[in-house]
Amino acid sequence: MLRLILGGAALQRRGRRAILSSALAAEVRSSNRKLVLLPIVRASLTTTLLALVFSASAFAEIGAETYKARCSACHGANGSGETMLGKNLKVRPLGSDDVQNKSDDEIAAIISKGKKRMPPFGGKLSKDQIRDVVKYIRLLKK
Repeated sequence: MLRLILGGAALQRRGRRAILSSALAAEVRSSNRKLVLLPIVRASLTTTLLALVFSASAFAEIGAETYKARCSACHGANGSGETMLGKNLKVRPLGSDDVQNKSDDEIAAIISKGKKRMPPFGGKLSKDQIRDVVKYIRLLKK
């Protein structure tokens, strides 16, 4: 668990979940270590932290738009593969452990190069778009 408390806002990260809450102290804790920060560093880290939190959700939204345009015809709106094409191609649910246990690089390679009957999207999507789709696929975990 990583816990950041910066200028009145706290972000706790447990696995893939992040929780933002109020706090009064300024410290960084990771396991048993504690570091007290100077006010100027605290303000800088607060700004950076908030930018990261909001940019991650923005990337997921961009990934959702790309997914909807390029992937949902086969994989379905929720990644279940319960579309006519998905059923005919026997696509795996993207929220399944089989898919979710793959690394981001493995999923990006499949999107880019294709696999079995899935066509390659490396020539149609930028590397950033592929990364955003991978982030969106991570949100489909059951």
